[in-house]
Amino acid sequence: MKSILCFGDSNTYGLVPGTNNRYEWGTRWSSILDERVRDKGYRVVEEGLCGRTTIFEDPLRDGRRGTELLPTILESHKPVDMVVLMLGTNDCKTVYDASAEVIGKGIEKLISQIKAVDSDIKILLMSPINLGKNVGEEGYDPEFDDNSVEVSKKLPKVYKRIANDNCIDFLAASEYASPSEDDREHLNVLGHRKLADAVCNKVEKMIS
Repeated sequence: MKSILCFGDSNTYGLVPGTNNRYEWGTRWSSILDERVRDKGYRVVEEGLCGRTTIFEDPLRDGRRGTELLPTILESHKPVDMVVLMLGTNDCKTVYDASAEVIGKGIEKLISQIKAVDSDIKILLMSPINLGKNVGEEGYDPEFDDNSVEVSKKLPKVYKRIANDNCIDFLAASEYASPSEDDREHLNVLGHRKLADAVCNKVEKMIS
């Protein structure tokens, strides 16, 4: 059976908005993908981690830098036939003060790490959902501000260019799903379902 590695942050992990809980199997978009591709000879490896970034080191939590972990994860799950890569939301935090272009540089490094392991691995690059308006307000997530929201909105254009430059597939999650009103940051059940439909349709075309 072939494998699809979904490498992302809390919206791949399946964090329930406004809590520390995780959505159950069958609700998370990556688990829905697994159920859709099983009869095609594929299985999904879920590698979502809350707080994960592309290249930035979280000053408060260890092991969040994607480029530090991805090569090891690729090796531990070898052989990997496809990687679905969706990171960038946490890079928008004020502590990193990163532009969309700088975040794109981190994505490019992750892509190069995948290709270094095996140039035949198929890659689906996904720009994340947008951060919700006023996500940094009191009672929501103070690690973000209004500029974070604007940077998140610029990621699809940057990621699409990177995908074209690297001859890989692209999907903008923000075209299909929005953050929950509960925390203005994470997918709710409907959001996971909508994103799953889009990802499944894209992946099925890639493996057909």
